[in-house]
Amino acid sequence: MTDHAGRADALARAARLFDDGTLQRRLAALVAIRSTAQDPAHEGELGRYLEQGMRPWLERLGFAVTVHPNPEPGFGPILTATRIEDPARPTVLLYGHGDTVRGLDEQWSEGLEPWRLIEREGRWYGRGTADNKGQHAINLLALEAVLAARGGRLGANVKLVLEMAEERGSRGLREFVAAHRAELAADALIASDGPRVTPETPTIATGTRGTYHFDLVCRLRAGGVHSGHWGGLTTDPAVLIAHAIATIMDRDGKILVRDWLPSNGVPAEVRAVLQGAEVGGGGEAATIDEGWGEPGLTAAEKIYGWNSFIVLAMTSGRPENPVNAVAPDARAHCQIRYTVDTDPAGFEPALRRHLDAHGLQRVAIENAGIRMPASRTSPDHPWVRWARASMEATLGKRVQVIPNSSGGLPGDVFVDHLGVPLVWVPHSYGGCRQHGPDEHLLPGPAREGLLAFAGLWWDLGEKP
Repeated sequence: MTDHAGRADALARAARLFDDGTLQRRLAALVAIRSTAQDPAHEGELGRYLEQGMRPWLERLGFAVTVHPNPEPGFGPILTATRIEDPARPTVLLYGHGDTVRGLDEQWSEGLEPWRLIEREGRWYGRGTADNKGQHAINLLALEAVLAARGGRLGANVKLVLEMAEERGSRGLREFVAAHRAELAADALIASDGPRVTPETPTIATGTRGTYHFDLVCRLRAGGVHSGHWGGLTTDPAVLIAHAIATIMDRDGKILVRDWLPSNGVPAEVRAVLQGAEVGGGGEAATIDEGWGEPGLTAAEKIYGWNSFIVLAMTSGRPENPVNAVAPDARAHCQIRYTVDTDPAGFEPALRRHLDAHGLQRVAIENAGIRMPASRTSPDHPWVRWARASMEATLGKRVQVIPNSSGGLPGDVFVDHLGVPLVWVPHSYGGCRQHGPDEHLLPGPAREGLLAFAGLWWDLGEKP
């Protein structure tokens, strides 16, 4: 029988940890550690984040903590922490990453900076506030509240993996988890990263889309040639690359390489769980353009149940200092975001057939491969249903379940080697500006996330 008074006390404690500024202060201390994985000058900060930022806190919560070297030399260390009360009780695995992208100090708005948490106009600015320092800090602070409410006891077991190379593709994580599968064995992964479907909508994602990258390359000559003497006579590689892209996607964003797409459309269980789901909200730099993308799909189906093609970068010649020459070569770096309903092994062969059929044999495909595989747990899985019921009981509002987050996370590693279902509970939103200047966390969703996780921790200890 549920202890309603005890649960209410745990939630009240969690609320106070937000309202009295504890979460903001804890997060400020973590943001101040310049733990960017993309700048060699700050390599030492990766270990400092784990040893000084996380270890003392985790040990106070009763975890046994170990910091391991990454199996791949040159990439950030990995922290594991275990808190076992009774092996017969449920065990949840937490995941997070303490590394960030570059600070991009010079690009932030006046008065803001990446390595100092600054509150302005209802937002908490700072690198890592949303991705991912703020998200795992919320979950641990919720655990702290529940332990205090239960007199230091949880009633369940918790394990944690905190990596420092996620922003470099989680290099080494797969090998590490495979080597430590017995130590990390759990009943479910419940963790936080990525955005809610809208800032106001508590969300559970049961997987992530994968990322597949490739370069379109056209090399025609050893060097540039005079545009006056040769323009109109010799082939322009940039034009061939532009035509290649135009055959891949039409002007309204529909993918024309149809072998890249789920052969049976959006699966019925995915379509069902996305019915009525809203998308977006709070974004400032992007819009949801109704006519863009696959015709006949809702916005939620396009981003959570379908594949997308993006040109991440393209170049020919020297755009920053153009000269009057026909360039010798051109390149476009491209990405496919894909769901588990397509096999990425077929992407490159399908593209080669497609380009050849359009007479574009001189356009090469290079550096093709998966950066992060797709993953998905059934949205109807018992752990997902349990988490949704707990969150709705805590927050008194509907929780939106989505079959996979729109971004990429290493959930496949934990599915493949630990066999755990995935329950991602994001605390951020699509307009948080992660990976760019002015990254921020919204206090409203952060407070809701703190309460939601306190309810999850309490309910985990209440039931078998």
